[in-house]
Amino acid sequence: MSKGYLCLALHAHLPYVRHPEHENFLEEKWLFEAITETYIPLIQVFDRLLNDNVKFRLTITLSPPLISMLTDPLLQERYVKHLANLIELSQKEEGRTYGSPFHESALMYKRRLREAMSVFCDYYSRNLVSAFKKFQDAGLLDVITCASTHGYLPLMMLYPEAVSAQVKAAIDLHTRHLGRAPEGIWLPECAYAPGVDEILKNFGLKFFFTDSHGILYASHRPRFGIFAPIYCPSGVAAFGRDVESSKQVWSSQEGYPGDYDYREFYRDIGHDLDFEYIKPYIHPDGIRTHTGLKYFKITGKVDLSHKEPYNPKRAEEKAAMHAGNFMFNRQHQVLHLSGMMDRPPIIVAPYDAELFGHWWFEGPMWLEYLIRKIAFDQDLIEMVTPSDYLQRFPCNQVAVPCSSSWGNKGYHEVWLCGANDWIYRHLHMAAARMIEMSNRRPSAGGMLRRALNQAARELMLAQSSDWAFIMSTGTMVEYAVKRTKTHLLNFFRLYNDIESGRIDEGWLRHLENTDNIFPGMDYSWYQTPAAKDRAEAV
Repeated sequence: MSKGYLCLALHAHLPYVRHPEHENFLEEKWLFEAITETYIPLIQVFDRLLNDNVKFRLTITLSPPLISMLTDPLLQERYVKHLANLIELSQKEEGRTYGSPFHESALMYKRRLREAMSVFCDYYSRNLVSAFKKFQDAGLLDVITCASTHGYLPLMMLYPEAVSAQVKAAIDLHTRHLGRAPEGIWLPECAYAPGVDEILKNFGLKFFFTDSHGILYASHRPRFGIFAPIYCPSGVAAFGRDVESSKQVWSSQEGYPGDYDYREFYRDIGHDLDFEYIKPYIHPDGIRTHTGLKYFKITGKVDLSHKEPYNPKRAEEKAAMHAGNFMFNRQHQVLHLSGMMDRPPIIVAPYDAELFGHWWFEGPMWLEYLIRKIAFDQDLIEMVTPSDYLQRFPCNQVAVPCSSSWGNKGYHEVWLCGANDWIYRHLHMAAARMIEMSNRRPSAGGMLRRALNQAARELMLAQSSDWAFIMSTGTMVEYAVKRTKTHLLNFFRLYNDIESGRIDEGWLRHLENTDNIFPGMDYSWYQTPAAKDRAEAV
């Protein structure tokens, strides 16, 4: 038996951005960049490991907004156009950089972009969710879910029915695309408050993740700290994040991504090159944007104008070296802990998936080296998922995790501060009215049912924690405010139309086409338990 376990968890999520009314919408690039730089490289890693028969277990979240965007024909078509444009740019760059220190990098980008087009179109027919399902069915990935629109659940607990609807909608969409219900959930922003776990239990979910202090400051002192899960009184398990292993990977100051040989994220040819040359490959309005073609390494703690050329081969060597270092550190961590526990410790290392490839360009190759080294170069640690661990060790301490998140300062301040506190009175009012409408109409049909379902979609889209986060960090604030207000205004207009009995079918059809997330939406998910009992009795 291994002396300990490593639980790597990647949280893949982006806010729902879909604008059919605009051919080139700037924020849709968030998705396109993540597909090219994170999701496809991760899929390529998993495919190589599968083809080489390398055994591993890894947990990944596919959030409902991300699943919806990855399977949307409109966004798929736009991504193909976006990628074709980048391939054309890479071909020009091959010639432009010939004889320069950047030529090797230009050739690398040309190859990677062509491979991305092949993976996206040829291997997976534009549906990358099917790739993750393949790895799930092969026993390599445990694909879990998240709340439906990444709503910040602790700040929604004033109306538990709204939290239940967020969880139910997520499980419904997940099951439609992955072929099975998820066993666990990534709480948005790792945010927990007592009572959330009771709702998770009602939907058959068995575990969730918290930040370290969520476990360490639980109602009872955890005997094994964060190196074993605790059970909430509901029976749902909570796994705590390991600080040491997390910091080594995500910290740009103390961790691997800050190594001077790795690629510099902020120097991109979309900003560096002559405007007329780069104009066809940035936003049509002339807004300079990142293209993903970056030719410099981090170099050192100096300003962005003073960088040295990126060396792909040297960066890959560093990725392999850092993978070995990470494994070495986990081995020593396990050897130390195993002497103090009555079971093998589990080291939980959760990260945003977009760190791998997008922010940390070498992240996917680091991950592949790590998995191969764990599989072939040692026998002290084993990669597992939370489900695996709970099957092997079903008896764990019972305690209530403390209210917490993995945001700045560890609690709720990022999502409830002076920059965004104004949204909650409106979100709470909308949730109360959604519950009220659902209770009074237990079996609506026709256009009324469509309007109720769309009202539920608009409410969920307004509840996304991404908008509050963006407001608090001061980036793209205008867009976040607009999205919050737009969905709330849509909801309250639908509410008034429903209550007055005058539903504008043309406008409703427009909303159904634009905000088309959750095709299986059922407004009755917002009913209170008493109303559900009455409806069932009738």
